[in-house]
Amino acid sequence: QVQLVESGGGLVQAGGSLRLSCAASGRFSEINAMGWYRQAPGNKRELVAGITSGGTTNYADSVKGRFTISRDNPKNTVYLQMNRLNSEDTAVYLCAASLRTVTYWGRGTQVTVSS
Repeated sequence: QVQLVESGGGLVQAGGSLRLSCAASGRFSEINAMGWYRQAPGNKRELVAGITSGGTTNYADSVKGRFTISRDNPKNTVYLQMNRLNSEDTAVYLCAASLRTVTYWGRGTQVTVSS
């Protein structure tokens, strides 16, 4: 079992920055990969960024060069640094962790970008 708790969301003006955190408890050392997803009203959930246990990262094209995902293993935490935010980044951001064939989800944190 893995429990995930996101934090760091909020309201920010366009061009601003936010850093999201995802604190994991449970079998963190057994997690294969973690990622940040987002879902805006009326839209499908989409992968924003992912990071493997070995540190390999991948990003959605829409956030490349603006967002950075990182992982602090001693703290059991994954971060998403978001820069140059725009209104299209407005969504609920959810943290996910894959352990073997099971994916665990946090409850999400709202990010709202005002133009």
